Amino acid sequence: MGRRADRLRAKGRDALEHVRHARHPLRGWKKWLLISFQAVAGLVVLFAAVNLTLSLTAFRGDDPVDRMVDEVRGLWFSAAEGEPVSSEAFDIVHGEDLGASPAAADIRAHFEAEAARGVFLLDHVMADYIVRSFGRVDGRTLPAGVYVGAHALGPDGPPLVAVTKWPAHYLMFPRHAYILVVPESGPAIVFSASQNAKFDPDLPAGDRLGARIATYDPLAYDFPGSGQALHELTLITDDPDRVAAAPATLAEARADLDASGLRYGLLAPNSNTVVGCLLEASGAISREQRRRILLAIRAPGIGANCW
Repeated sequence: MGRRADRLRAKGRDALEHVRHARHPLRGWKKWLLISFQAVAGLVVLFAAVNLTLSLTAFRGDDPVDRMVDEVRGLWFSAAEGEPVSSEAFDIVHGEDLGASPAAADIRAHFEAEAARGVFLLDHVMADYIVRSFGRVDGRTLPAGVYVGAHALGPDGPPLVAVTKWPAHYLMFPRHAYILVVPESGPAIVFSASQNAKFDPDLPAGDRLGARIATYDPLAYDFPGSGQALHELTLITDDPDRVAAAPATLAEARADLDASGLRYGLLAPNSNTVVGCLLEASGAISREQRRRILLAIRAPGIGANCW
């Protein structure tokens, strides 16, 4: 055993010396350009590996394997932008739990149980079925409450939609967050924050951080779509008074944000910063919770200073 260990150590030293004294095939600026490219590529691979680990372990509930199966099904059967979802998709993705054509009350009961367990999924297939069957997302199918939704970052249309749907969902851990309000009666509304140009490309100050409040339907900025096919929802409160007051609170926050004139930042201030600050202001989370490192990694900018 001792000789074998000595031989392994000797081989390790020889390999290290070989690398240390190896001649680089390039010279001058080409050499440093290649080294820089290799360093960046290494960081990207390391980032992807770390985020894949986080994606498969964090926020996955008590049944991570079942969660993984649900995610892959939801991603696989999500239709491309402009194309209808397959008529068989709902039965394949959700039929085991809900049957092929559940009533609104069945879907609501399903989401009530899911919300009680913590973070749950609203996928493109489910959202499409709700709109096709019941006309809109509202308190008939989602329990009344205020939710925070999050989905992968990236384009929703071709040619890069596949990158958003798969690599961005698992390898690029950061998420885009929004606030969803489901009243007991009436349509659900969504508060989305981003660059003004994302909402209106004709605005003269398209690089400003702004927000929009809209009905939660396929035309909304943060409705589940082909690239952002899986949305993670977290119930913040189901208190009737707070749910009823939420639209006015969000409208006030939007006005304050528009008046601030902040420029959008990739890391901060951005949509996640806005959502984090609103959650803190509402008492849903504390400043310490908003600044936790894993939350900041998951939603870059969420722990930044408020406007």
